[in-house]
Amino acid sequence: MALLSLALLAGGGVLVWAHTTQRDDDGYYTTRHETFLTEGYALRSDDLDLGTEGPDWLFDQGRLATIRLQGESAEPGKRLFFGIGPAADVERYLEGVEHDIVVDVEVDPFEAEYRHEPGDRRPAPPESQPFWAARSVDGVEWDVDEGRWMAVVMNADASSGIVAQVSVGAKSDLILWAILILLGLGLLFGAAAAALIALAVRGTPAPVAVVPVAPIPASDYPVQVEGDLEAGLSRWLWLVKWLLLIPHLIVLAFLWAAFFVVTVIAFFAILFTERYPRSLFGFNLGVMRWTWRVAWYGYGGLGTDRYPPFTLADVEYPARLHVPYPERLSRGLVLVKWWLLAIPHYIVVSFFVGPGWWYEQWHGPGLIGVLVFFAGVVLLVKGRYPRSLYELVVGMDRWVARVVAYAALMRDEYPPFRLGR
Repeated sequence: MALLSLALLAGGGVLVWAHTTQRDDDGYYTTRHETFLTEGYALRSDDLDLGTEGPDWLFDQGRLATIRLQGESAEPGKRLFFGIGPAADVERYLEGVEHDIVVDVEVDPFEAEYRHEPGDRRPAPPESQPFWAARSVDGVEWDVDEGRWMAVVMNADASSGIVAQVSVGAKSDLILWAILILLGLGLLFGAAAAALIALAVRGTPAPVAVVPVAPIPASDYPVQVEGDLEAGLSRWLWLVKWLLLIPHLIVLAFLWAAFFVVTVIAFFAILFTERYPRSLFGFNLGVMRWTWRVAWYGYGGLGTDRYPPFTLADVEYPARLHVPYPERLSRGLVLVKWWLLAIPHYIVVSFFVGPGWWYEQWHGPGLIGVLVFFAGVVLLVKGRYPRSLYELVVGMDRWVARVVAYAALMRDEYPPFRLGR
């Protein structure tokens, strides 16, 4: 519900931004003036339903939408005629007349695709035709109505050869209603999610069977990360692990979205209570464990060929991660540690994993990816994983995990600048 709430609020926010900043003075969302041309007598839209079926109130006074076409001829002394009429009447009017149909338009960069209709008949002047629902020289506005309609651009004198600078705009009374509905539903689902999370945090979990696992070797920093290099690694399996990892990557995409939501909730919990709700802490720790197992199996290490289990729990596996639960966390640090204090580590980690995680653009692999690739090549050729590369890779992975735990508000201790335990 929290994820659905975020999606609804984001959609409503985008519409608010468009409604307040992207409309012209007349309230239209409009395109730039772009050039459409033909050697024939007319340009018309493809066989599209500009209107549709629906209740009468939806089409009353342009409630569904109003479409505006406007522009001018690029040829001196010529004026353009714009008309919107029933599709059957337009087709009858242009039957046997050479013209072009706009079948597709690419916006950025602009490119129009046409279908040429040959003919040998010159049409009558367009303004003399009685079937137009809306018509004007240099521009037209039309309230969308039921049925099949076509838009036509011609020279006003019905001459051939059209070079038209045309802009298309639209406005609708339903946009405001869509904003209110999206924001209202977003707040409703957000409130429901908050209530359910509060109930879950306050509730007492039922006892569960715990499978004992060996402890992780002690470290003087609370975030403990271990990756064991297994013997007898396959020479070639790493070449197809990207395919084998797809199920995990799909699940992790949803888990990390939830991780973000949980961290935001934990932020406010720490700010007001100095405590990280234990159940939320356990969930985020489980996501980090799952991610670390997938990374160590895949291209964050290639240290094992054992397929990672689908679980948030701590299990016996060559990749282990543990973060002790903190009984108290600082209210002051929670305000600054995840952005200001962590900046030096973010810079270092950007070299390890690549700057794309920070800039939201891919700029090539980080140092971990490069070293793991070289380790894979050596494994393929010599059948062994270089020990020196292993120590370096697992150290950088350990550094990254510490920074993630610190930025996710799970510990107050500042991460050390080192690769070792």
